[in-house]
Amino acid sequence: MRQIALALSFVVLLFSCSKRKMPADILGMEKMQAVYWDYMRADVFANEFVRRDSSKNVPVESARLQQKVFELHKITKETFYKSYDYYLRKPVLLKELLDTMLVRQPKIYEEENMQKRKMDSLPILEVE
Repeated sequence: MRQIALALSFVVLLFSCSKRKMPADILGMEKMQAVYWDYMRADVFANEFVRRDSSKNVPVESARLQQKVFELHKITKETFYKSYDYYLRKPVLLKELLDTMLVRQPKIYEEENMQKRKMDSLPILEVE
């Protein structure tokens, strides 16, 4: 009886650790991390900087920035929110998404900035 229980536990553990299959209409973990990171940055920008400009409507500017994020990542607003709701309903996946994103995205952002600085520091050649 113990051997059966142990074997059953092993099988359950094996399948629970296997690669998760995401529904086709849900953004994968890496794509969702990239989109969500930019989405949060746009939201912070709208709330911290746009709010200071009294001539701007913060909700309108926030929606405009979000749309730019969706266009940048070539997804729709509906796809993002459907994926966001999916991850919210799966706390283990959401925790993994956020933990990995908080480690990975600042590194990616810094690497992109370093690359940009290298390009900016290259001498400009004049063509005669």
